[in-house]
Order: sequence, then structure tokens, then C-alpha cells
Amino acid sequence: MSRIGKLPIAIPDGIQITVSDANLVTVKGKLGELSQLIDPKITIKVEDGKAFVQRGTDAKDERSKHGLYRSLLFNMIKGVSEGYTIIQEMVGVGYKAQATGQALELSLGFSHNLILEVPVEVSVQTTAEKGKNPTIILKSHDKQLIGQVAAKIRSFRKPEPYKGKGIRFQGEEIKKKAGKSAAGA
Repeated sequence: MSRIGKLPIAIPDGIQITVSDANLVTVKGKLGELSQLIDPKITIKVEDGKAFVQRGTDAKDERSKHGLYRSLLFNMIKGVSEGYTIIQEMVGVGYKAQATGQALELSLGFSHNLILEVPVEVSVQTTAEKGKNPTIILKSHDKQLIGQVAAKIRSFRKPEPYKGKGIRFQGEEIKKKAGKSAAGA
């Protein structure tokens, strides 16, 4: 058995899970609704406030998908009940971020500002306090989507290894390099 796949998933109050005949799992909660198409060889059973992910045989393909679909279902349940938050810091002189609706405008030292249209499922906030780095706060019920948006924002200006300037996740440690040393005489 898969160590992750065999663990039952506790379903909080107010969460509804439905499995259709076309192997489409839908999870509804107070924060929204998520759907995931699953492999026909994997079955999901809901009993006594818990969800169980089971596989038919011990074939290599089914074993590999057992833990995957359990993790996806767990993330969906957590997302519609609690939600996910990602905080990113902008380290660098003159770096700014401003959110207006679903558009995020970034000033990252390029000749022009970058404008990113954020999906409707993700809410964006920015903060800029004096003496602190500007931050971008992303909130959503979809873990996969919020991760993609955060990665896209980070890709505009990845942290460089010499001074650490760039967009980083809050709490992320950047390994710094020493830089050039003076030539020995």
C-alpha cells in the first residue's frame, strides 16, 4: 500500500463530495467548488465523514497514482474549507507592486512596468510599508492555480545570488555567492 494513499481524509462540516460516473470528483465548500478528473482504476469512497482513495490492483501505474489522487483530493478539501495564502516579498531598490482589481502592476527596474492579469479565482493584495519590503499577498481556494500565479510573478525577477534582489517567497532563504575577490599580489 502507498503510505500516503492509504490514509483516510477527514471531511470537515459543510463540505460535499460527489463522484460522477465519468470519474469526475467535485468538492463544494464555503470558499468555492473544485473538480478533478481521476483515473478510472482509482476509486473514491466517502463513509462516516471520511474519504478513502483505493486502487484495484498492485500494478505499477495504479500504485503511482494512488498517492497522487489522495493528495489532490486532500488539497481540494482543504482549499474549499480553509483556502491557501502565498506571500511574496520584493527585495530591491525601487521595486513596487500595485493591485487594481484583477490586474497586478509590477515595477521591477525594467524600462516599463509589467502588468499581469490574475485569474478571477485568485485575489491579490499589495502592501508597502516604509522601511519594509513591498509584499504581494495571493489568496485562493485552488492550490494548483495559486502556485502557478505565484511562480509566474516570481519568474519576472528571480532572486539573484549576489545581493539577493528579486521576488521571493516570504521566509525563503537565498544562498548567496561571494562575488569577485581582489587579485592576490
